[in-house]
Amino acid sequence: MKVTIQQLKQWKQQGRPITVLTAWDYALGTILDQSGVDVLLVGDSLAMVALGYDNTLPLQLDDMIHHAQAVCRGAKRALVVCDLPFLSYQSSPQQALESAGQILKRTGVQGVKLEGGYPDMAETVNFLVMRGIPVMGHVGLTPQSVHQLGGYRRQGRSAAQAAEILQAALSLEQAGAFAIVLEHIPADLAATITQKLSIPTIGIGAGLACDGQVLVTADILGLSDWQPPFAKVYLEMRSQITDAVERYCADVKQRRFPTQE
Repeated sequence: MKVTIQQLKQWKQQGRPITVLTAWDYALGTILDQSGVDVLLVGDSLAMVALGYDNTLPLQLDDMIHHAQAVCRGAKRALVVCDLPFLSYQSSPQQALESAGQILKRTGVQGVKLEGGYPDMAETVNFLVMRGIPVMGHVGLTPQSVHQLGGYRRQGRSAAQAAEILQAALSLEQAGAFAIVLEHIPADLAATITQKLSIPTIGIGAGLACDGQVLVTADILGLSDWQPPFAKVYLEMRSQITDAVERYCADVKQRRFPTQE
């Protein structure tokens, strides 16, 4: 049975942790879905892990649609959410509606995610929700603002920053967001936000108190050259792939493959 937004809210009330991982193609969408992951996020992190960019900023709307279509073909159970890429929603609520509408109409995802929580963004979230588009928020470290933030640094360390992030989360809930990602903020701040919100919080580098956790799948599989300090590597897949490819190349060069049969 397909995971729904309503179930996520029920799981928060029940204290049942929510699992979220990123996906960017059919194979990964299928494997993660069959492994029981609750939510698949077609995150703009695919810019780095799948397309080789230095950050998320170069992605176009059509890039996200292309990858979301592939993930949705493989995801039969998990809820699928797609990031709105940089400058596809910041100009105005109407721009956000057009971008989000294209994603929902052309991919089959169940919701979109956007970054930021300042008043203008809460207005945008409400504009989308009132028109039937489910929205997941994202506060704390917002990668699309990497240059403005001075790099991928922990946010919310000062009292003023913490208050700003809390207010952003509250405003997004009030605007109608169905869940909020809390990225790279102190655990006590994430715990406070989680307690104050009635919608699920999904943490990434935000401690154990969040209602769910998300990581970039390339990080947990050990595919990336570098992982953030809050990631956990469950499989050294990069080295395993390298070993398999080297053995294949050796077999071909030494005429051990294919066999004579």
